[in-house]
Amino acid sequence: MDKCTRKASHLLVLAMLIMVTSCSTQRVKRDGAPQYHIDVSKVDDAVPKPEPLAKYGNMKSYVVFGKRYYTMKSSNNYEQVGTASWYGTMFHDRSTSSGERYDMLAMTAAHKTLPLPTYVEVTNLSNNRKVIVKVNDRGPFESNRIIDLSYVAAKKLGMLGRGTAQVRVRAINPYTFGKEFELAKHAPKIYPKFNPVYTSSHANKPVYTASSSSYSKPNSKSVYLQVGAFRNKSHADRLQQRLNQLLDAPVKVAKGKLYKVQIGPLNNVTTADKVATRLRGLGIKSNRLYATK
Repeated sequence: MDKCTRKASHLLVLAMLIMVTSCSTQRVKRDGAPQYHIDVSKVDDAVPKPEPLAKYGNMKSYVVFGKRYYTMKSSNNYEQVGTASWYGTMFHDRSTSSGERYDMLAMTAAHKTLPLPTYVEVTNLSNNRKVIVKVNDRGPFESNRIIDLSYVAAKKLGMLGRGTAQVRVRAINPYTFGKEFELAKHAPKIYPKFNPVYTSSHANKPVYTASSSSYSKPNSKSVYLQVGAFRNKSHADRLQQRLNQLLDAPVKVAKGKLYKVQIGPLNNVTTADKVATRLRGLGIKSNRLYATK
């Protein structure tokens, strides 16, 4: 074998070694699921709770891959339909944009612009499965995706096979979620439940726009909706402010042993039922009260 042939042979071997090493590195860096079974029926959804903004990840704007993103000041009324993806082993235990460690077995997610943290409900539109996750990271930065879910959240939604899914993402107000507020236990009078047909409206519009004749000064026939009762007045005030953004109807805080947040006075039960039905669609329970004058 002459000198030129040996040199060419060495170069070919070197090229093959580089190719094998490169492929091996790509396999190591490839994202995916863990190599063990996770019973997602035992994994609870994230529980929304009031939290301060994260110290990191809430800059006014930032640039990734040459594109600038502007962080939202508030998650109020956020709702969007689009493509969800997920991330797993490749990022497990790394720091997220908020400073928390990414845990692929926790109910978390990444979003490009929502404040960190924000709690959101994600619905897989192909099977109607729903999960609640805490947004504590930034991403995904593919233009056609709106949220990146943790591995376990994606598995609960049944989207691991394809890797992506069409979803609806809706921000949750932690101050009005579930048992964050107590319903009054001693209402003057609670009417039977009423279930009229639910009619949805755009998230950025009021829940119910009452005509001027739908509410007036209190009288013996006035109806109220009580949506919460708090020991802490600041919690009641926050809920009142939230409802004022959603409703074109009076919202007040009545002081007693508890600070009670009430909608009204409403002139009739029909109006009260329409408001109550839409509130239920937002996860806000209410008790119908009758004026005691």
